[in-house]
Amino acid sequence: MRVTFNELAERELNDAAEYYEHEQPGLGAAFISEVQRCTEAITAFPDAAPVVRGAIRQRLCQRFPYGLLYSVTSDEIRVIAVMHLRRRPGYWVGRQ
Repeated sequence: MRVTFNELAERELNDAAEYYEHEQPGLGAAFISEVQRCTEAITAFPDAAPVVRGAIRQRLCQRFPYGLLYSVTSDEIRVIAVMHLRRRPGYWVGRQ
């Protein structure tokens, strides 16, 4: 099953990685690696994460205060947000 990122989710991912890299060299790459680990876990077990709204599920990152919000179809996992867990909780509603 393939994984795709909403354009805004991809921007959130890149902005967060850039922020972490600015804070400490190498931390941005560690953030990207953690998101990749989460993506692999989602691919392996797409229905394992809890539903947060409608058909949207949330997988939490371990080392960083972020979660991946995603939906599952028959042929695709669509990440709709790379969400910081302590900011604006419902900003992603309406994304596809």
